[in-house]
Amino acid sequence: MNTGRWGSRLVAYPEDAVRRYRQAGLWGTRTIADELHAVATGHPDRDAVVAVDGRMTFRELDERTDRLAAGLVGLGLVPGDPVLFQVTNRLGVILAWYGVLKAGLVPVCTLAAHRGHEIGEISRRVGAVAHLVEAGTRGFDLVGFAVEHRRDHPSLRHVLVLGGTTDTGVTAIESLGAGIDPRTARATVEEVQRGIGPDDVAVFQLSGGTTGVPKVIPRLHAEYWYNAAEYARSWGWDADTRVAHLIPVIHNAGIVCAVHGPHSVGACLVLGTADPDVSLPLMAREGVTHALLGHGHFKTVGLPGFAAATASANQVVLSGTKVPAELFGELERRGLWSGQLFGMGEGLFLTTRPGAPREARAETVGTPLSTLDEVRVLVPGEETEVADGEIGELCCRGPYTLRGYFDAPEHNGTAFTSDGFYRTGDLAAIRRIDGERYVTIEGRIKDLINRGGEKINAEEVESLLLRHPRVVGAAVVAMPDSRLGERACAYVVVEGEPLTLHQVQQHFAALQVAKFKWPERIEPLPEIPRTLVGKMDKKRLHADIVRKIAAERAAAEGQESAVTAPTSGGTR
Repeated sequence: MNTGRWGSRLVAYPEDAVRRYRQAGLWGTRTIADELHAVATGHPDRDAVVAVDGRMTFRELDERTDRLAAGLVGLGLVPGDPVLFQVTNRLGVILAWYGVLKAGLVPVCTLAAHRGHEIGEISRRVGAVAHLVEAGTRGFDLVGFAVEHRRDHPSLRHVLVLGGTTDTGVTAIESLGAGIDPRTARATVEEVQRGIGPDDVAVFQLSGGTTGVPKVIPRLHAEYWYNAAEYARSWGWDADTRVAHLIPVIHNAGIVCAVHGPHSVGACLVLGTADPDVSLPLMAREGVTHALLGHGHFKTVGLPGFAAATASANQVVLSGTKVPAELFGELERRGLWSGQLFGMGEGLFLTTRPGAPREARAETVGTPLSTLDEVRVLVPGEETEVADGEIGELCCRGPYTLRGYFDAPEHNGTAFTSDGFYRTGDLAAIRRIDGERYVTIEGRIKDLINRGGEKINAEEVESLLLRHPRVVGAAVVAMPDSRLGERACAYVVVEGEPLTLHQVQQHFAALQVAKFKWPERIEPLPEIPRTLVGKMDKKRLHADIVRKIAAERAAAEGQESAVTAPTSGGTR
């Protein structure tokens, strides 16, 4: 593995592990760009991507991304330069993704919802040279944000815009390389790729933000493509498969399960959006055979357009939270086979693949994706394995799981065991079904709130609350939500008059914090409750907010007498 420009900030896979993965045929010898070109050569006229705003065959995708890559090289960008991606789901995103990789650049997978608080830290940590944003997004001017962010930045030189622009000082990415001869563009890409190794950094993904601003996850060409290709093999995909994806495609799940996965076998990505009124008709029209539904889309099953959208489907995969029994049963009543996925940007994928018994598919997240994945369930904070059936911390090591976060030596010291197993922070147990060991997820050690698939670190939100001049104490807990699963509720101790939710959200806006992290309910307290050992008693606070929300729901349904009335008022 060539650490190249990253030096000691990058934790390499051990040489013996690399040798083992390659000898087993898991890691290949091509870059991701070369893998795409090989697939496009074998399936030139098949659909590669169908989105709301257009479609492309593999030949078109390959040729257009060659020209885009040549245009990026013409801007003076050089292999290894990091490019921030801050975009939504549209056809041009897939062009930009492969074009950037073909130019030897390194995509940095941020969220369209991120703001200065997150983008500033991430872009400086990786030394971003370019920032790709999307024009015309509703509610927030990403182009203006990127231009402002570039000012006084130590390394950012280019703002690349997807979706057209007439602004000066930025570059419309669709226009790059438009006039370059296809053979010249291909030659440029081949020259760039000759200087890149399969074990070099291909992509920077982000963690769920478990300790403040998200940690940076390096993904390498060979292991990242293997992760996706193995995912496609695990479901039995082939060139006739058509994969629907509605959640953000620049997430790790989007890249692995919807971009690289289908493309590794010449299959088509049907790229929807979060809006089911847009995505369900697209799925119906394109004859989707496989759909991944995150927690935020579980309710689409009950919508009128769902039956037509899945009329051709033979697989529906559910991810993001424990699957309700009624949802699994409803899919069965509709004649749809369903399974589960549990994955992370750090690597490990667990799935309940075809052939798994119903009990495993309904009640567990399955088995590891790779034959060389290693999974242990350890006593939290220790390196002692618990017995099957007992709950402990899920830890893993394998051919596509990181060996260390980028430029985070102190954090890496606690995030991994002494023999290199990644501590996921998730509570899990091993359950035996028909002699096979399946994994169940039982909660989490890390103080995270799962808001429709986006992870919110409670400690980070608490620290941001404490930056308000009148907040002297804060505790953030998950409150149940029927649509998103969880939202953030902040219990606060303040000096003077109670703070309103609007005042708190104004504070977060001023700090340029991504909106999905903003508290969505404020509960005033005279002091934060503590346990006997002095820690914040979040169990007590969580139970309090669950009780209050249950009471409010019952009151709204005219059943207030059956529930204990709330003990104190909250601001929502």
